[in-house]
Amino acid sequence: MKVVIGTHNRDKLKELMLAFKLEDLNIELLSLDSFPEIGDIPETGKTLEENALIKAREVNRITNLPALSDDTGLEVDALHGAPGVFTARYAGENCTYNDNVQKLLDELETVPAPNRTAKFRTVVAYVDGDFEITAEGYCDGLISGSAKGENGFGYDPVFFITNEKRTFSQMTIEEKEKYSHRGKAIRKIIKLLTPHFNNSIEKEIV
Repeated sequence: MKVVIGTHNRDKLKELMLAFKLEDLNIELLSLDSFPEIGDIPETGKTLEENALIKAREVNRITNLPALSDDTGLEVDALHGAPGVFTARYAGENCTYNDNVQKLLDELETVPAPNRTAKFRTVVAYVDGDFEITAEGYCDGLISGSAKGENGFGYDPVFFITNEKRTFSQMTIEEKEKYSHRGKAIRKIIKLLTPHFNNSIEKEIV
C-alpha cells in the first residue's frame, strides 16, 4: 500500500517518515518529490485541521493515492495563542526560520521565564477518496530567552523541554521523537487507521 506524504518541507518529511518507520507498518511512503506537478498548496484554512485537510485532499485528488498531511502551530500563552495557524509565516510571507524565531523572541523580550509557556500542536489528516480522518498531538514547553542548539528546524532552537532541560534543537531527531507533537499525532492516526489499512491490504491481495 502506498501513501503520499503531502509536504515539500524536507525537515518535516524526515520527522513524519521516522514516526511511520517506528510503527513498522507495511506501507510504502512517497514524498512529493515523486510528483513534481504538485506545487505549494495554499493554506487558506482558519484552523490547523482545515489546513491539514486542504493539503491532504489536494494531494489525493492529483495523485489518486491515499494522502497524509499535517499542519502545526506554536501557541504561546503570553501572546494569547499566537502565532497559531500563522506559525510558518509569523514574520511574513517568504520568511525564514530565523526570521520567525527572532520575531518571537522580540515579542517576548519583556516576558519573564515562568510566563513563557507554550504548546506545539500538530493536526494530521489522512484522505483516501471519500474516507477522511484527523488526529492531534501536542507538546508543552517554554520559550527560551535565546536560540540554542544546532539540530531541528523552525522554532526548535527556542522550544525548551523542561524535563530534558534542553531545546528541541539540542536533541537528536530520535530524542525529539519521544516528546514530538508531530510524532504523537502520527501514532494516534495510525492507531485509528490500522483497520482501514488492513482492509485495503486484504483487498489488494484478493
